[in-house]
Amino acid sequence: MARLRLPKDNEVLGLVEKTLGSGHLRVRCKDGHTRMCRIPGRMRKRTWIREGDVVIVEPWQVQSDEKADIVYRYTRTQVKWLSQKGIWNE
Repeated sequence: MARLRLPKDNEVLGLVEKTLGSGHLRVRCKDGHTRMCRIPGRMRKRTWIREGDVVIVEPWQVQSDEKADIVYRYTRTQVKWLSQKGIWNE
C-alpha cells in the first residue's frame, strides 16, 4: 500500500454520521465531539463522501468543538489497515 495520510497535530479522525446537504456533514470525532463539517471546494466534485465514511477533519480555530473542515476521506481498504494498526477502532 502506498503511503497513507494520517492526522497531523491539529487534525482528528471522525466518522460521518449524516449528510446535511449543501456540502455539510455531521461527523462524530475520535476526541468525543460531534462537529458540523463542511466539504471544501477542492474536494466537492472530486471526492464523494457518504454516511459511514471515515474522514480526517480539521477543527476551526473559532468554535473548534462545534465546526470543522473535511481534509481527507479514507477508502475501505485504508480503514481496514487503520483498524489493524490500532489507529481506528469503530
